[in-house]
Amino acid sequence: MSDFYDRLAPFYHLIFPDWDASIARQARALDAVIRARLGDGPRHVLDVSCGIGTQALGMAALGHHVTASDLSPGAVARAREEAARRGLTIPFSVADMRAAHEHHGGGWDVVLCADNSLPHLLSDDEILAALRQFHACTRPGGLCLVSVRDYAAMPRSDEVQPYAVREEDGVRYVILQHRAWRRDRYEMTFYIIEDRGADTVLTHALRSRYYAVTIGRLLELMRAAGFATAERLDGAFYQPLLVATRTAPADGGAG
Repeated sequence: MSDFYDRLAPFYHLIFPDWDASIARQARALDAVIRARLGDGPRHVLDVSCGIGTQALGMAALGHHVTASDLSPGAVARAREEAARRGLTIPFSVADMRAAHEHHGGGWDVVLCADNSLPHLLSDDEILAALRQFHACTRPGGLCLVSVRDYAAMPRSDEVQPYAVREEDGVRYVILQHRAWRRDRYEMTFYIIEDRGADTVLTHALRSRYYAVTIGRLLELMRAAGFATAERLDGAFYQPLLVATRTAPADGGAG
């Protein structure tokens, strides 16, 4: 996973028609969910799979106190650059989500794992281990937000699919995606073609693996990890959003 995102980091923004607009739009969507459940006011948000900062940058721009980490050093380095360019103060670090609590500690109002990052873990046991870390990071009464693909509704095709064509600094980028399925797991390859107007082009083949875990199973695993409630929320974010809560202490006691 680390190598995939290290190599993808310089190109990741090209996935979006307008990355800055997506940063702002996703932040507003997440902020609305958080406010609806925790009330108004800035929150302490831990992003455990921040990538190049798509959600962390937007949430910080809205005034939330964001701390972020990712397994990919290359993605974290770019996220730091993007935050500095925007005048945002966000502590970024390199960490495995399966060691989130060991790395960040607890007490967070919101723990966020977006962009279908959790299915990079290839078994129920690995996902449960990560979710237990998320639960330990979340303060009593706090939220865990996970966005994922709905694999139950996703066709299992091995065809190459067009993803995007972008123009930047005189270079045309053609992005294709291929999924090679093996039962409930698949290898995903991004083909990023750099066309600089010559007779030959440079092609990058970036590969990663996913576990096509269903949303129903993820909700079961969230409850098994200790969250008091776990529900699917559709239409609030660009992917289905799984919203879990940690039990609040009774009568102000320790939780």
